[in-house]
Amino acid sequence: MGAGKVGTFIAEDLVGNGHEVVVVERDHHQVERRRVAPGLGSISWIVADACEISELARAEPERADVLLAVTGDDEDNLVASLLAKQEFGVPRVIARVNHPANEWMFAEMWGVDIAVSAPHLLSALVEEAVSVGSIVRLLRVAGGKARLIEVTLSDDSPILGQEIVAAGFPRGSSVVAIVRSGNVVVPRGDTSFHVGDEVIALVTDEAEAEVTALLVR
Repeated sequence: MGAGKVGTFIAEDLVGNGHEVVVVERDHHQVERRRVAPGLGSISWIVADACEISELARAEPERADVLLAVTGDDEDNLVASLLAKQEFGVPRVIARVNHPANEWMFAEMWGVDIAVSAPHLLSALVEEAVSVGSIVRLLRVAGGKARLIEVTLSDDSPILGQEIVAAGFPRGSSVVAIVRSGNVVVPRGDTSFHVGDEVIALVTDEAEAEVTALLVR
C-alpha cells in the first residue's frame, strides 16, 4: 500500500527477486506515472483507497502472504494494517512508522506484526557502531512481543569463555548470530564467547533482563 518513493522502490526490489507484487495507491496520477516507468511493468497496480474495506478488497489481500503499509501517513498505515489482518487474514503485516512518537501504536492491536521506524533504526545502528559492553535494541518483532538486541562483549562480560549450551540462556531467548573479526559465526551449542564478539540475540520482553545480565556486567 503506497506508491511513493518508498513503496515503489520496495515493489521494484521484490519483483526483481521473483515475487508477485500488487501496489494499491489512491492517487491515479501517481499510478499512471509509475505504470510506465522502467522496471515496474510486471507490477499489478490498483487505484483504490486501502483504508476502505470495499476498495482494499479489489486487491484480493486474502491471497497475500504479506501486506506492507508504507504510505507517508501513519493513520493510513494503521487503518490498512488493521483491515488486512482482521478482515482479510493476511498472515504478516509490516507497517512504516513515519513519526517516531507514534511507534507505540504500531502493535498487534492494530494488526501490525512488524513496525519499521527509520529514525529508530538509524539511531540503533549508530549505537551498535559505537557501543561496547551495552545492550542495543535493534528491532521489535512478533507484534512487539520480542526484539532483536545486539551487544559487543567487553573484557569484563560475564559470559566470556562459556559455551552457549552451558551459559544458561532463559526460555524466550536465542542467540541468532555472532560477528567475530568481521565474520559471521552461526551459533551452535558448543560455540563460546570471546572479547569483541558482536552478539545478536532474539529475546522476549520477559527474558531480556536475564539475557542482559549474562552478556553485560
